[in-house]
Amino acid sequence: MGDRNHRARERALPVEDDITVVFHQVDSHVDDSGGDHDGDEERIHLQGNRGRDAEEETRGGDGPREGEQQEKETRTPLCPPAFCVSREPASSRDGGARDEKPKGCPGLGLFYAFLATVFFSIIAVLVKTIQGMHAIEISAIRCFFQMIFVMPLLIYHKTGFLGPRDKRIYLVLRGFIGSNAMILLFYAVQQMPLADATVIMFSNPVFTSLLAWIFLKERCTIWDCVFTVFTITGVILIARPPFLFGDHLRGIEGNYSNHIKGTIAAFAGAVAAAFTFVVLRKMGKSVHYYLSVWYYAVIGLIECIITVSVLGEWKIPSCGRDRWMLMLIAVLGIAGQSFLTKALQIEKAGPVALMRTVDVVLAFIFQFIFFNRAPTLWSLGGALCVVMSTSGVAVRKWYSSSRKN
Repeated sequence: MGDRNHRARERALPVEDDITVVFHQVDSHVDDSGGDHDGDEERIHLQGNRGRDAEEETRGGDGPREGEQQEKETRTPLCPPAFCVSREPASSRDGGARDEKPKGCPGLGLFYAFLATVFFSIIAVLVKTIQGMHAIEISAIRCFFQMIFVMPLLIYHKTGFLGPRDKRIYLVLRGFIGSNAMILLFYAVQQMPLADATVIMFSNPVFTSLLAWIFLKERCTIWDCVFTVFTITGVILIARPPFLFGDHLRGIEGNYSNHIKGTIAAFAGAVAAAFTFVVLRKMGKSVHYYLSVWYYAVIGLIECIITVSVLGEWKIPSCGRDRWMLMLIAVLGIAGQSFLTKALQIEKAGPVALMRTVDVVLAFIFQFIFFNRAPTLWSLGGALCVVMSTSGVAVRKWYSSSRKN
């Protein structure tokens, strides 16, 4: 065996009355060995003077005993690992440093929610712009491209195409009800002013609370009833039935029968969207999001093909611009749903729902810019009622979740 020599040097540097910084330098040399290394190592330790002085006073100045001397040599330094400095890497001293998770960017979830809102608003404008195509056919084309784009993601994540056996009935309901909500929204946009259809469709959070109380046995408060009354009032102000407002109505796009059809479609679409949220809440996080979108696209495509074939409304857009817009609707639909899901994963549902109220503002702006139609006071009053009710639902849920946490 080779000879091993240790040479230790100490120098103390007083920092405060009760703490001393001691530098230890150890020189180690190993001869006739191929595995060990030669070199010196320097460490810095913090020693407490008060505890050491008290111990020496107790001993009465005598030298340390043999057992105490051995214990002192093997004693752990007083300083925490954060104050120990050596030339060895931290992983070799601590057995591997833990990787700290990077802090998320503040406001990133709200930014994702804003992007989703913008994309959904653009989709409504594009649907309104396309002429000569039924809303169900537009929905079928969107479902087709959405299915094409989601299929590689399912293969990549290895989620399968059917989902868990006990969740398939909920997936089918999600696909059927969700696709109907999309068809009704597109139909409402085609039959009435863009902003009015968006406002009525935006009232779905209020109906979600009521349906969750009925089917999921969630708590329903007096505030939910108040918000529901505000929402229905807003819908009435937008629809303006003749028996309340008379026959001479301003701001109606086309004839009044189409306006009523659009109002009914938007209201039914809001209720269908609320049912979709209840089904998604019932499934929970046990089903991958892309699998939910897959059922939405497949069932929606089958339903749209059957309906359009019965109605005989198959038409290929004659204009190349409309064809590109149909593809853009599908792409923006997937992007909007993805950003909205990311927002809900990062941020709480309350702030995300509040950010979604920007959809109403964008609808009025786009309606004035692209269609040169200024909103009426009745539409603005109805929009204010709906936005107040949905914002109230979001704030109440946000406050409740914050108190629980």
